[in-house]
Amino acid sequence: MPTIYEAFQEAFFLIVSLNSDLFEIVLLSLSITFKAVLIACIIGFPLGTALAVLNFWGKNTLVILFNSFMGLPPVVVGLAVYLMLSATGPLGPLGLLYTPTAMVIAQTILVTPIIVANSRQIVVLLAEEYDETLRSMQATKLDTMLTLLWDSRFSLLTTALAGLGRAFSEVGAVMIVGGNINHFTRIMTTAIALQTARGDLALALGLGIILLFLTISVNAFAYILNSSLHKYAYV
Repeated sequence: MPTIYEAFQEAFFLIVSLNSDLFEIVLLSLSITFKAVLIACIIGFPLGTALAVLNFWGKNTLVILFNSFMGLPPVVVGLAVYLMLSATGPLGPLGLLYTPTAMVIAQTILVTPIIVANSRQIVVLLAEEYDETLRSMQATKLDTMLTLLWDSRFSLLTTALAGLGRAFSEVGAVMIVGGNINHFTRIMTTAIALQTARGDLALALGLGIILLFLTISVNAFAYILNSSLHKYAYV
């Protein structure tokens, strides 16, 4: 087994030489993660806005559930999706288990509560600010929701970035439903776990460096965007 110094050297060489195996894993990771976050946003933004604006029976229960599900254990989600997609499960005939689609489903389930809960909180605060204006305009509930969604779009982007950060770091659920199959369902987090166990530290470190860079970039962008929004609010 190479020393840590040698492993870092090899890892940087894999990155700068654009190693095909390494970047195949990275591109698949990005594809699955962005698809999951996009679907979660399509579901989560309107749902979070509805929870902020509408009043209906069971609303508080839904709010509590979505807030609680922000901390869903990934392995539990992976197990639930596995049972749904397995040969004996209700969606078994679709043949989705151990495919990238199954991984997208698992990540979407993990990210959606984060999008819903955070977007609801953002829209609630904006709704309080716009309440008198919207009442004076006799805006319908649908008009109110669309207005609040549009005017909070930049703040909602930070929520999407938070979901992206969660999806990037997820390993348990995608390992269960994806199977970590080489050249098919192997993504950065699952590959790091496997290669570390095998003793292939160079590839694991290379993927780890890229994953760390992506995570820091997402959080830095979210911080800059959030700071800009607060600065703009006081201008």
